Amino acid sequence: MHRTAPRPSPLAPALSRTVPRLAGSLLLVLAAGVSAVGAAGSAQAHPGSRGAAVRPLGQIVPAPAQVRAAGAPYTLTSAAQIRVAGHAPDVRQVGSYLAGLLRPSTGYALPVVEDGGDGAKGGHDIRLALTTGEGDLGAEGYRLDSGRDGVTLTARTSAGLFHGVQTLRQLLPASVEERTRQPGPWQVAGGTVTDVPRYAYRGAMLDVSRHFFTVAQVEKYIDELALYKINELHLHLSDDQGWRIAIASWPRLASYGGSTEVGGGTGGSYTKAQYAQIVAYAASRHLEVVPEIDMPSHTEAALASYAQLNCDGVAPPLYTGTEVGFSSLCVPKDVTYAFVDDVIRELAAITPGRYLHIGGDEAHSTSQADYVSFMNRAQAVVQKYGKTVMGWHQITSASPVAGAVAQYWGYDETGAAERAQVAAAAKKGTRLVLSPADRSYLDMKYDENTRLGQDWAGTVEVDRSYDWDPGAYLAGAGVPSSAVIGVEAPLWTETIVTNDDIEAMAFPRLPGIAELGWSPESTHDWATYKVRLAAQGPRMSALGIDFYRSPLVDWPSER
Repeated sequence: MHRTAPRPSPLAPALSRTVPRLAGSLLLVLAAGVSAVGAAGSAQAHPGSRGAAVRPLGQIVPAPAQVRAAGAPYTLTSAAQIRVAGHAPDVRQVGSYLAGLLRPSTGYALPVVEDGGDGAKGGHDIRLALTTGEGDLGAEGYRLDSGRDGVTLTARTSAGLFHGVQTLRQLLPASVEERTRQPGPWQVAGGTVTDVPRYAYRGAMLDVSRHFFTVAQVEKYIDELALYKINELHLHLSDDQGWRIAIASWPRLASYGGSTEVGGGTGGSYTKAQYAQIVAYAASRHLEVVPEIDMPSHTEAALASYAQLNCDGVAPPLYTGTEVGFSSLCVPKDVTYAFVDDVIRELAAITPGRYLHIGGDEAHSTSQADYVSFMNRAQAVVQKYGKTVMGWHQITSASPVAGAVAQYWGYDETGAAERAQVAAAAKKGTRLVLSPADRSYLDMKYDENTRLGQDWAGTVEVDRSYDWDPGAYLAGAGVPSSAVIGVEAPLWTETIVTNDDIEAMAFPRLPGIAELGWSPESTHDWATYKVRLAAQGPRMSALGIDFYRSPLVDWPSER
């Protein structure tokens, strides 16, 4: 998960879901009124505006499954409304979210109103309504139809509608992301986008254990993930350097074990109410939270908090370094399993999502026999409390339970035996999420001059993080492509302290991982992707993301 070679990078200097499915479909309509710009159907921007022309329908990230350009563009005007039909709260929530995106930069009122069933007769509406059909769009797909008279977004679920809103957002000029009024015009190219995801699991992981991040900081990252149709937020809540979630039955875990971080900072932890706030905020952006309690290793914060969890009954000091693999829960002790049961029970009770991640990596100080015994018992506890087991791919050396998901983080130097072990488990039904460290780990340096991050898996430029196929990645080891349920981009935080640090390492690599998870394999092409990625530059800037300007991408100049 973190590293397999015993050569940790030196610490950088301190730096200054499941949403209920709806019976039928969701329909969102944006209709332009007759105005000077709308009637003309001009594809050109106003003189002096920041956008030179209407953005082509396919120039978004992730790449859509099907694009058919046709007809005149749509122009959003000040007369537009957002109509919601059927009293569906989750549909209204998507409409309110869209209005909140568009109002600051356009200056338009965009009221969200109840739809009376008369459609968009007024010609100035954004309409969200339940309808029938569209089974081919699945649980997260959508269709966008754009023309002179309006834009229609169709989906079977509110999740699909929300993802369609992200496409609509990217088709508008980048200045739509500004929080102050901009000149416009606000145009969307004519035609149809039909889009469904390749994989159901499209994740990003944030390590809040090595360095703690507040609720507001996590929510900011969630907003950035949503733009690229990420639907899983994996939170690494415990490690040697810090325990970040309150557990009522073991209160010192948070109060003492959470009191520090890498380098000796003050750390922090989430109350259950704060964790619930993160979960709810993620759900409002159609992300499911996957909490992780790493075990039996990566447990020094817990061992320091409670002496009885140690085999010798002596609590070690709090740890603020960056080494790995030295800690372990005491496998033979009964109290260990009382501890595991309490932690998983309390965490499962406040986690509405399907998954609970139990780590399982780098247990170098645990014998293989003890590891197998422990992981088998820990998996049973996860199932006892109604959650699906997730773990790093080392759990395949034990006995993964039916339905378990192993997260593969190996890289080029991972041995054939370890890959074969993963393949054997996959052939028996273990599902895989792919996070190869030398492709998708966002804490790897871009090059040798990168200020932040590590390089134990090598340096990872933007092209390397994008140019691999999840379906074929482990085919040489005998892993069937059907075992792969998705991808995830982890961000470990040994050197990451601020939101700016997060963004500098995540962007622009995270959009590429998101595309691998969403877009069909047929769209995968670095030469065309880097053009679409370049077009994201002004948008990321408008959002305040200080991203890495890779020299491999021809970023446009920004005014």
